[in-house]
Amino acid sequence: MSFAIYPSLKDRRVIVTGGASGIGAEIVKAFAAQGARVGFLDRDLDASNALVAELDGAVDFEPCDLRDIGALRGALGTLRSRMGPTDVLVNNAARDDRHDWREVTPEYWDERMATNLRHMFFAIQTVAPGMIDAGGGAIVNIGSNSWWEAGGGFPAYATAKSAVHGLTRTMARELGAHRIRVNTVVPGWIMTERQKTLWASPEALERHRARQCLPDLIEPVYVARMVLFLSSDDAAMCTANNYMVEAGSI
Repeated sequence: MSFAIYPSLKDRRVIVTGGASGIGAEIVKAFAAQGARVGFLDRDLDASNALVAELDGAVDFEPCDLRDIGALRGALGTLRSRMGPTDVLVNNAARDDRHDWREVTPEYWDERMATNLRHMFFAIQTVAPGMIDAGGGAIVNIGSNSWWEAGGGFPAYATAKSAVHGLTRTMARELGAHRIRVNTVVPGWIMTERQKTLWASPEALERHRARQCLPDLIEPVYVARMVLFLSSDDAAMCTANNYMVEAGSI
């Protein structure tokens, strides 16, 4: 399959959170292939170093537990010192851990919000001033189709991901006057190694295929391609919206 090249992404300075594996790693690879200057944050040192090695050191990496906002700000500052101000921010990091609503404690709920939502706002808060100074930029938040489908088994995760929609809309309004675009990419069930290992049983896959309009399972590369488009000049008039990559799942 042949994919587009976006000349406007060459030499753009891109930050991806949660970039060591899964969808995040595919996004990092996609930007690197466009000639962008890519840095990513992740707490998984082994996976991060493996990705840097796979890409022959063409991308930068800073270790960070995104639940620690001070560490997040510090890591973004470190990448800025090496790469320069951020042109594109991709708020990707999240974990869709399953949980029974009857067993959720206030502490677990807060940890899920910190893992799946809170860092997105503070990453935007940290990088947006540089985008304002530069006269524009692009922010892509990764949402989830789970709450659109009324999916069960992870109420804290689904709640956090539904809030990404609100974050995108309000920050698009806050930053639009500075020509900073903010959008959400909404993946369906994406066949990452984590999904295949933990939940993609033959029975679950068949049930899911029946809900999609298209018959094929969705690979992470297709999420990355939508992120590239929304980060490029081709999407100059796209902001405050959701862009679905879910094969018509209902």
